[in-house]
Amino acid sequence: MVRVRALAAVVATGAGLLAGAGFATAGPVSEGGSGLDRYYHQRLDWKACGVKNLDDAGAQCADVTVPLDYSRPGGRTIKVAISRLKATDPGQRRGVMLSNPGGPGAAGLDMMLDVRTAMTPAVTARYDLIGMDPRGIGRSTPVNCGWPVGTMFRSAGIDRTGFDRTLRLEEKLAGQCFAAEGPGVRQFTTRNTARDMDVVRGALGEPKVSYFGWSYGTYLGAVYTQMFPQRSDRIVLDSAIDPKHYGVGSFQAMGPANEAGLDDWAAWTAARDGEYHLGTTGAQVRAQVENLIRGAAKSPIKIGTHQVDEHLVPTVLFNLLADQRLNDVPAALVRQLVDAAAGKPVQIDPRLDFLLTALTKPTPETQGSGEAPIACGDVWSPHDPEYYWRTIERNRASQPVFGGFANGPTACAFWLPPVEPPTAVHNSVPTLIVQATRDSRTPYAEGVGLHQALTASRMVTLQDVRVHAVFGHYPNACVEKAVNTYFSDGVLPSADTTC
Repeated sequence: MVRVRALAAVVATGAGLLAGAGFATAGPVSEGGSGLDRYYHQRLDWKACGVKNLDDAGAQCADVTVPLDYSRPGGRTIKVAISRLKATDPGQRRGVMLSNPGGPGAAGLDMMLDVRTAMTPAVTARYDLIGMDPRGIGRSTPVNCGWPVGTMFRSAGIDRTGFDRTLRLEEKLAGQCFAAEGPGVRQFTTRNTARDMDVVRGALGEPKVSYFGWSYGTYLGAVYTQMFPQRSDRIVLDSAIDPKHYGVGSFQAMGPANEAGLDDWAAWTAARDGEYHLGTTGAQVRAQVENLIRGAAKSPIKIGTHQVDEHLVPTVLFNLLADQRLNDVPAALVRQLVDAAAGKPVQIDPRLDFLLTALTKPTPETQGSGEAPIACGDVWSPHDPEYYWRTIERNRASQPVFGGFANGPTACAFWLPPVEPPTAVHNSVPTLIVQATRDSRTPYAEGVGLHQALTASRMVTLQDVRVHAVFGHYPNACVEKAVNTYFSDGVLPSADTTC
């Protein structure tokens, strides 16, 4: 669950509503009935994307019309934006490959430009690569709740005062979403995005789709295979979420994983004390971070035009620990925060300024309120504030930095019930799962859980690497061979593999 492309930019510079209409089951939506024919058989108007990197790559874009509410196909419609990089060899073309970069709430129109850098010519020859902004995101009828902050995911602080402050903010964020978007905001869910994907398939004239997804995109892909198994071709899910834990459980799993990632980074930084001066041992570096949070709770850190409090410090760190190759970034930025907290003059690093601006001063284009309808509308979250407080307190000793972040309340604690039950994923669609053992966003056990739910899957483990989103981001010949072989030849590894 992470906005993969956004992170890369930072570090580089009523329940059961649909049941009566027959859509609350895990079965597919029919192309031949239920008033959906006009969506499945619409003609697409392909044109230049108006996005430089896509246009430079020769991609084309189109808008696909879908119903806001699949139980009311004659009602309000919305647009889903897709891009297409055509197969390089029409004679070998197999079909289309859809994709999702994660989030929930990340735009994916240009995702496949990154992914195809790891693909062999045999793969790019066979597939039209389809990028897609999921409903409510980017160019796909975007949700804009008018939030004053960039995300509902932030630390609940170090004490009850900070926790209560977080509760008030999250309640306000949820209220603003419904006030700005109305009840239709409850239809921006994973199950409806999966239905959109199948409409895209129909509009493209394809009997099946292949799929590649990172992070939350693995949950979306798994839901699609459950709802549309006969439409699923070759599926690769990278940095996976266990569907049994999706929601509060998958977010809580990030607490221990990020504490481990922090220790890994702290050891790396301690070995470079001559450059960063944060301590000569991992314990000393970690102590600097924990002291920084405690100090920010007493007096926010003034740096640039920002004031960084105890809610923001863990959130900043969470955004910087997902890739061990970039350890120098959190080291440099923590050094700046420590200096600023001590009252020293600091010229804020543009990367820290960018991240803090995105978190605290979002524009309509950068505010992340589109994540809330998906995360909150897919599965029910506890509404009792004391549940979150007790969970934080129970984990505070073992998760001193990220306990308040991973276990705290979000806007989901104040959301209306989901419009339909979540998807129970358990099927035999052949699938390849890729997972790094030290992933701080979707811990390794999450991938194991998805592997168990998809009974015909194979799992490729990237051993002893802290990275999130492997294929297309982290070069590894073993992983790339497995993924490319499956996409090009349809051959899964004969057994689970460790790279």
